[in-house]
Amino acid sequence: MDDDALIRDSLKIILELEDDFNVVATAENGEEALSICQREAIDIVLMDIRMPKMDGVLGTKVIKESFKDIKVVILTTFKDDEYIKEAIKNGAEGYILKNQSPDSIIETLRAVNKGHSVFQKEIADTFISMLSASGNIKKTPESFGITSREFEILKLIGDGYSNREIAKGLYLSEGTVRNYVTGLLEKLELRDRTQLAIFYIRNF
Repeated sequence: MDDDALIRDSLKIILELEDDFNVVATAENGEEALSICQREAIDIVLMDIRMPKMDGVLGTKVIKESFKDIKVVILTTFKDDEYIKEAIKNGAEGYILKNQSPDSIIETLRAVNKGHSVFQKEIADTFISMLSASGNIKKTPESFGITSREFEILKLIGDGYSNREIAKGLYLSEGTVRNYVTGLLEKLELRDRTQLAIFYIRNF
């Protein structure tokens, strides 16, 4: 979703060259994106930040509130602290800049589709710096009531591993891992895996 027709059309052409992508629709603002999500089966929304009518930050919020299974990746030229904070707060699974190569954008979308959270290093560094400056970084799992096993799983989520990969690595069943994830979400009062990943990044 981008208000620049050239960028929209270019991304559409690039993505449709890949066998595992199907571009369902394009839109020029968050309002149109929400409308498309309401009538089409969408897996991932690739979203710009600055757009007319409804920007990408608000667009992310309304889409994630209405469709929890739809993943949102921010693709923008803006590395603005407030945009980063709000987009992540609103549930974006990825945040990358338009200076990325087409191959990098494609691999980001594939990773997000598999359940990973992807934040370009510049974005992650900016977010961590913001939290450090505000004094919000804590270092001990115990201060959050997190057990050693829960922390193992939280760390792997923060590192971008899926439930299946965590289960395989820790010799657990996927169901057991899901139970741990659910327990962490309840204990930390978070909404989803993306927020768990961000929680890990900001605190550990």
